[in-house]
Amino acid sequence: MGVQGTLEYFSDLLSSTKKKKKKQMQTVALKIRMDCEGCARKVKHVLSDVKGAKSVEVDLKQQKATVTGYVEAKKVLKAAQSTKKKVELWPYVPYTMVANPYVSQAYDKKAPPNMVRKVADTANLSETTVDDRYIQIFSDENPNACSIM
Repeated sequence: MGVQGTLEYFSDLLSSTKKKKKKQMQTVALKIRMDCEGCARKVKHVLSDVKGAKSVEVDLKQQKATVTGYVEAKKVLKAAQSTKKKVELWPYVPYTMVANPYVSQAYDKKAPPNMVRKVADTANLSETTVDDRYIQIFSDENPNACSIM
């Protein structure tokens, strides 16, 4: 082991104690209430100042801002809230990704085309179009079914 090998060994030894976990590249989408181009510029300026942000896209029509880079969702959300606008993480997904896209929890008439609110897969269908009592009343197996008519 020469001088170069020894220096490399000590360099690796010292750098291993100070290793930081590198952040993952990710995309954070936000729903932000914006009324005009001035609002969009302000939001874009604030979000581009977030540490680790590589690109910021603002869509005024969809009320959406997308930040891509080595960022954390909480920090981006906090920065967006500093603009004093109504902000939340992007709540919409394509309706093909949701098992029951037209239940009251998922359907949102303000959603962009072909999108519904993200609903947990464990959500129960508490609202049905036909109640079980009505099925029994008009059932062929019920001998008193015609008494209602």
